[in-house]
Amino acid sequence: MTRAQTGTILSHATAGTASVASVRIAAVVLAAALTATAAQVSVPVPLTDVPFALTPLMVILSGAALGSRLGLAAQLVYLAAGAAGLPVFVPSPTLAPGAMRLLGGTGGYLLAYPIAAFVTGWLAERGWDRRYLTSLVAMLAGLIVIHAGGVAWRTVLLGSFDLALVTGVVPFVVPDLLKAALAALVLPQAWRLLSRASPV
Repeated sequence: MTRAQTGTILSHATAGTASVASVRIAAVVLAAALTATAAQVSVPVPLTDVPFALTPLMVILSGAALGSRLGLAAQLVYLAAGAAGLPVFVPSPTLAPGAMRLLGGTGGYLLAYPIAAFVTGWLAERGWDRRYLTSLVAMLAGLIVIHAGGVAWRTVLLGSFDLALVTGVVPFVVPDLLKAALAALVLPQAWRLLSRASPV
């Protein structure tokens, strides 16, 4: 694969820009802010303390758009803001606020966000976000990382892998497949727009 066929949306959009570093910092902060905004769109799910939220969608999209390292950095900024007590996590009357949220029932998902963004970004850097099917695989890979982190931590808290699956994965399979399908549409379209504006 040639250099023109690798890299991320951000790296190609900022190629030749004099202030690349400042643009990257701004992109990390923006991605963290968008993740926080997505967290405010949530719906309680019966029989589990894990809510349905749009946050994972933003995590995998930001990873794909920014790349592995910057995507990871954006999610670390998001987690740091939440741990510091800023209202960036999903609003919940039952889940603990601030840093204690990372130790609660959804802590495993949250702590997996940087890894999920890194994985999705790593695949995007290698051109997986250029076509729908490979983009879908990249998005699913990120979501699998998030669920793996969530289930692992819930298994510790609940003392049961089966219960962790039933309360932390099963209710979200269909919604998350839809999230991945939607996210997979975004990057190939963005590449088409970028190539029209500035052919690589």
